[in-house]
Amino acid sequence: MFAGSAMTHRLRSIFAASVFAFGMASAQTPPTAPAVPSAITRFPGDGAGAYKTHAYRNLFAETLGKTPAETKAKVEQAFRQLFHGDGQEQRLYFETGANANGPLAYITDWANNDARSEGMSYGMMIAVQLDKKREFDALWNWAHTHMLVTDPKNPSVGYFAWSMGTDGSPRSDSAAPDGEEYFVMSLYFAAHRWGNGKGIYNYQAEADRILRGMRHHPVTTATGPFRIHPEDAPYVWPEKPWPSINNRAMLAELAKAGKSWPPFKFPRGPRPVSVGPMVDETHTMIRFVPEADRDGTDASYHLPAFYELWGRWGPKEDRDFWLKAADVSRSFFVTVTGPKTGLSPDLSHFDGSTIISYDGKPSSFGYDSWRTVSNWSVDYSWWAKDARQKTLSDRVQNFLYPNIHTFSDRYTLDGEPLSTRHSPGMVATAAVGSFAATPGAVSKAFLDELWTMPVPAGEQRYYDGLLYLMSMMHLSGEFRIIDAAGK
Repeated sequence: MFAGSAMTHRLRSIFAASVFAFGMASAQTPPTAPAVPSAITRFPGDGAGAYKTHAYRNLFAETLGKTPAETKAKVEQAFRQLFHGDGQEQRLYFETGANANGPLAYITDWANNDARSEGMSYGMMIAVQLDKKREFDALWNWAHTHMLVTDPKNPSVGYFAWSMGTDGSPRSDSAAPDGEEYFVMSLYFAAHRWGNGKGIYNYQAEADRILRGMRHHPVTTATGPFRIHPEDAPYVWPEKPWPSINNRAMLAELAKAGKSWPPFKFPRGPRPVSVGPMVDETHTMIRFVPEADRDGTDASYHLPAFYELWGRWGPKEDRDFWLKAADVSRSFFVTVTGPKTGLSPDLSHFDGSTIISYDGKPSSFGYDSWRTVSNWSVDYSWWAKDARQKTLSDRVQNFLYPNIHTFSDRYTLDGEPLSTRHSPGMVATAAVGSFAATPGAVSKAFLDELWTMPVPAGEQRYYDGLLYLMSMMHLSGEFRIIDAAGK
């Protein structure tokens, strides 16, 4: 792996199609994961968190003595910088004309010169939480126009291509479920905050459509290369990586190691691909990719705080599934994380056992993994249904605390560092762990570390910046469940 988001922070920017379509993600036959028991212990009712109490904790005020005005100003400053700051060094949000639906805008991974379903959906979530309707609608319009797969010959039809050039050209012809998850949740919140409009701005209908597709997408097999839209040229895996800051660094690292790009040759001829739902029915879990012939999940994609809401607001026929998925994800966090460190791998089988990567090494705590502690801690803040999340947050923070100013951004699950970079985005998500962690010097130190950190800027500001802003919003009590009353 390379610094920052150099290979995207997920295993996709170089390998995804070959890793998951052709089975190179494992150097051994994956075990047959046992089915999740049908009689899951259901946590009753609405829990004891913010969903029930309507009270959202401002940990900066509680723990560091900051005023609500100070925390609100801090969030607004970060939003202004990342959405409307200097275009070269600060901004991620760029407006780019209009179409019949109105203004268009994208969130870009500056260092990789693309737009991703992850970043677009994060941008929408930030916008709806902060009541920025223009930015929300412009991002949704761009995603719907450029990223939504509409070619019926593409087996991913109905999903959003996970990576696109900022000019709307494809960088991928397949989807990543974390983007869909945040699209759905932000659209439900938009419906409640602003009401439903017409066409693509009927937010409720769009959220329902995406959520139904995530579970009920038919398993479809076709032979590529594929198009995003019927009028497009087929997407063909490039002979050379697209120009970007990170890809130049990646090529230099490969050359230093005596290797060429890509580390293994992607098959360029016609290839059959089967795409199905984004969830695994047997295990009631989100999948890493919807390619039907590959098992596996990413712990950072598990969002029980959202699933509880989908079990109340989503299509009625799927509500029990999402309520069960919330329970399953809570238990999965306990299973998949390191027992001493609390760190989770980027990839694992559905039973929590580790997937072996293309290089023959176990999947480790990587860039995706930063988000996992935030996911269970926000779930604890909103729902407070699983006391085990307190133990998990304590493990992560206690492991990182001795090197709080310098800890690595990648590790083995037992705590051996795999990089020398200290990343603001990982600091931010670890600080969100304070929602569930034991109050005291350790959890306070993480809050102070985030509070004193500048807003990420420069080449690596995409992932670090979005996680920084959302973490600041969470810990300021500014990231909330927006219910049918619009609050």
